[in-house]
Amino acid sequence: MIKAESKRLGFLSCGISKAGFLEEEAPRLETWLNQNMNGQMSYMENHFDKRLNPTLLVDGAKSVISLLLNYYPAELQNQESYKISKYAYGQDYHHVIKEKLNELLNFIQTEIGEVSGRAFVDSAPVLDKAWAAKSGLGWMGKNSNLITQKIGSFYFIAELIVDLDLAYDTPTTDHCGSCTACIDSCPTEAIVAPYVVDGSKCISYFTIELKDNLPQEMKGKFDDWIFGCDVCQDVCPWNRFSKPHNEPLLRATPEILSYSKSDWEEITNDTFQKVFKNSALKRTKYEGLLRNINFSKES
Repeated sequence: MIKAESKRLGFLSCGISKAGFLEEEAPRLETWLNQNMNGQMSYMENHFDKRLNPTLLVDGAKSVISLLLNYYPAELQNQESYKISKYAYGQDYHHVIKEKLNELLNFIQTEIGEVSGRAFVDSAPVLDKAWAAKSGLGWMGKNSNLITQKIGSFYFIAELIVDLDLAYDTPTTDHCGSCTACIDSCPTEAIVAPYVVDGSKCISYFTIELKDNLPQEMKGKFDDWIFGCDVCQDVCPWNRFSKPHNEPLLRATPEILSYSKSDWEEITNDTFQKVFKNSALKRTKYEGLLRNINFSKES
């Protein structure tokens, strides 16, 4: 019933796993943090226990309902322009998904009765990819993204954590095989080993998370990316199965598709605030976007 309703709300798929401590992820996360692969993302060091155990986030948590929402666009950017990650083409996904999650939680409460739970969209200490993998929605690829056969990886992951016992799904198997396309193609060599991404070397980190000046040693390596990076997904063979989404709110802002390099270079703060007021691009702020554009231009 929950899965049928999630489909009606527009989610790609839904998987359910038993809430509890993520034993396998604990040493991995600890090593990753100890090696400073989070760069200046100090928030990754906070709430270590909660990241690994959703019962500390939601009282009496029994189940983690993981959901995928497709964001693969019908049209791609002008190839001669600066590049924006596909997930940011439309409206800010946090608002789009949160509304759907709240609708799903209301549905569960209406149909089943008194159920407590919380909705999570990439904004709280929840290891969303680990939970999605645990519930059989895909496997963790060598680029550390969740990958699904016949779908690929261009989707958002979100969760409802509820105090309700449900039937649980089982993990799927890894289908990366001997492929190393993502590792070989990463412009900044951020995929330091299969399944390990050094976040502090990733173009997404540099263009969105890093608030300081961009490091000079990265000059010429951004390949015109000014917000995020899709290279490790674009080259993944499983993404040849990606199909365009049909969520109106995620439709591309026309300017993202049509802007030339000179349009981006000449963008004013007023235009930025007006055109991208509901966009994930707001995260890097106008000054950050200009910094990224200038860095790519000078390269």
